[in-house]
Amino acid sequence: MKLKFLGSGTSQGVPVIACHCEVCTSLNPKDKRFRSSALVTTDSGKKILIDCGPDFRMQMLDNSEEQVDAVLLTHEHNDHVIGLDDLRPLIFKNRKNIDLYCQKRVGDEVRARFPYAFSDVKYPGAPSFDLHEIDDTFSIFGTEIIPVEVMHSKIKILGFKFKKLAYITDASFISDQEKGKLQDLDYLILNCIRREELHPAHFILPQALELFEELKPKKLYLTHISHHLGLHDVLEQELPDNVRLAYDGLELQF
Repeated sequence: MKLKFLGSGTSQGVPVIACHCEVCTSLNPKDKRFRSSALVTTDSGKKILIDCGPDFRMQMLDNSEEQVDAVLLTHEHNDHVIGLDDLRPLIFKNRKNIDLYCQKRVGDEVRARFPYAFSDVKYPGAPSFDLHEIDDTFSIFGTEIIPVEVMHSKIKILGFKFKKLAYITDASFISDQEKGKLQDLDYLILNCIRREELHPAHFILPQALELFEELKPKKLYLTHISHHLGLHDVLEQELPDNVRLAYDGLELQF
């Protein structure tokens, strides 16, 4: 299987509008980050999208990707769902609804924000989705997916585990019970918004490194990164062995 980072940035993306810091003005492509999203390719060649934010259209075009067979949603915040309308060309191409997998609360929000996608009488050109509630381990296209419940400030959201890879974004707390799902990983992908100042809804670098030491995955990749974390090439030199920054377009085989 393969995971490609379509985006590795926080909710504002990098560069941030009207910011002139060294990260936002960097010419290094690895310092330019779309909103966080990933595309998993299964052993059978099916494509599973994790989150569909406002950059989805350009993410697909920049990566020459032309296929999405199902979508997993971690939670309902706009930087993770508001691009769903841009799935329309693939829906029209395949002549079938796209399956969305999420918590019930998230599905209710999707219905509220995209009511035209669920109308009994749709206008021409409307997207169409089939919602599936996640409440336990499930399979798509023969691929087992284990939901990992984490806290994003005060709301429960999901990460996802495929084989020995786990993808967790927007977390600020993981219970001991859920950490049990994160043992013996080849790859742990974890959000890390900035270096030092505590954040109410996201891990910061010391917290991410503490989890790396506790969970001991073979490799930790940091994502959902803001410009406050610093320049990609500078921070890469400071990180421990087997801890790396994700960047847009990076692919992991697992």
